[in-house]
Amino acid sequence: MINGNTSGIKRTDLEQLETILDMRFGTGAFAPKELLDMMAYYTGKLGREISVYLSRNGNVLDLSIGTSDDVEMPSIRRRRGSSTLSGVRCIHTHPSGSSMLSHVDLGTLSSARLDAMCALSVRDGKPVSLTAAFIGDELDTPFIYGPFSADRIPEQNLTYEIGLATKRVQNIVSFQDTTEKKERAIIVGLNSTEASMDELERLADTAEVEVIYRDIQRRPRDSSLYVGKGKVQELSQIAASLHADVFIFNDDLTPAEQRNLEDALHIKVIDRTTLILDIFAKHAKSREGCLQVELAQLKYNLPRLVGMWTFFSRSGGGIGTTGPGETQIELDKRMIRRRIFELERELKRLESQRRLRRASREKGRAVKIALVGYTNAGKSSLLNAVSGANVLAEDKLFATLDPVTRRADLPSGREAVFTDTVGFIEKLPHDLVDAFRSTLEEALQADLLLIVIDISDENHMNQLDVVKDVLGSLGADDKDMLYVYNKCDLFAEVPENTENTAFISAKTGQGIDRMLRLIDTVTAPEYIDIEIELPYSKTALLALIQKNASGPVEVEYLEKMKIKASVPIEIKKKLDSENPG
Repeated sequence: MINGNTSGIKRTDLEQLETILDMRFGTGAFAPKELLDMMAYYTGKLGREISVYLSRNGNVLDLSIGTSDDVEMPSIRRRRGSSTLSGVRCIHTHPSGSSMLSHVDLGTLSSARLDAMCALSVRDGKPVSLTAAFIGDELDTPFIYGPFSADRIPEQNLTYEIGLATKRVQNIVSFQDTTEKKERAIIVGLNSTEASMDELERLADTAEVEVIYRDIQRRPRDSSLYVGKGKVQELSQIAASLHADVFIFNDDLTPAEQRNLEDALHIKVIDRTTLILDIFAKHAKSREGCLQVELAQLKYNLPRLVGMWTFFSRSGGGIGTTGPGETQIELDKRMIRRRIFELERELKRLESQRRLRRASREKGRAVKIALVGYTNAGKSSLLNAVSGANVLAEDKLFATLDPVTRRADLPSGREAVFTDTVGFIEKLPHDLVDAFRSTLEEALQADLLLIVIDISDENHMNQLDVVKDVLGSLGADDKDMLYVYNKCDLFAEVPENTENTAFISAKTGQGIDRMLRLIDTVTAPEYIDIEIELPYSKTALLALIQKNASGPVEVEYLEKMKIKASVPIEIKKKLDSENPG
């Protein structure tokens, strides 16, 4: 079967080209004249580039047709990391009349571990010259021979060079580091800002993927390929020359877009959401965090099952059934929906347990403070600074997924409970927000939100807008907030704190004490004078008054305890509910 772009080619021409697939030339024929003549003839007739892949015993393994821009390299080329050569050489035509090998040709030679990569120049349907390349002393440094006249190709010498290249590759691999290599990624954006692409690259780094190239296209979104068709062809060539393993696109791809891109690019394609879900899956540690990530992944992948099963969906009847039975995709969807139901039920149970823990903290009347903000703004470092905790604080996105709560004393002596929450990010997947909603509700229950902002990031104002949008979607945008600008140690002059703004460095401790005093002021309870009588059976309420009163507590022990004090409004409400009348 002929691969590539066969549209517009007459059936008789295709039938003649298919005879090439049955050709056998033997081990001594490096670039057989009969083959070169036929490839040149049809290159001239069709105006398209032709690629033929030969095994070492001279059998034709594959034939592809394309333009000079988009001739396809089949899956043979995906051999990066192999310890030897592939045993396959490629001969392809250049209709332009030049046999010079391109960067794409040489990149494919290395990435596919080809025995040889050969370019045949064609003029007026006749073979003119041939250039051959072999892997050299280093994988990315080829040995290039030629150009040779098409009728004077040193077959024996070039065949011998395959054996030498095989030994060179074995020597190279034997000295290489055997540790697992990072995947090599090309990141692609459509109308994206450089800041957004920088963030995507940091996400890839967090996922332990090496970004080797980035590309931004300015144009309306293509309904089938996301980017333009010409851009896809360009990216395919770049991927071949740079040995890329994966494309990462800076938006959500529809199932159809992802499927079409993988068909056109011939390597794995993922989108921003898939990348973030992968990071969450790697970083989640608690049972609840793992369940939340799994739930988000299942919800995201459920509508994509159609594309995953297109080529091997199957159905079969069963005993006693009247129809064809369920297709495999229907079975899988049912299993996923069942698992989603189980996960949601388990998360509700864990949420109930968290409410009980929260209620027990509330009995102690500690001030509840939630640390929220953009990912990697320094929330975990701030929690460590104020509480002496040892929470993991890495310079990576989403280093913290599971909420962490620690106690600390405010300057007034009041106790505060600080809770670190998962960071926000631009284009945070909706399924993740929904899955982590129960965890993020810690922010809804807080007395004060500390919005932590990395002031050293030139994009920090846009990041703040993202945080506000997410808080709004959670219904927490009406909470009391204190804006904490972190990493101020990187600046010579630091502004003074204001009523709702603090400038600190969680790393050096700069400004932490002033921030705590500001928190103390902002969260200071509003007091009210009370005169109350309590029966002696409710001495626990007297203890509550004495613990929370501002100033002295006057107590007269008469028929009942007659008490005068100034207490927070919340305490007054509690007394009214537990001692009516």
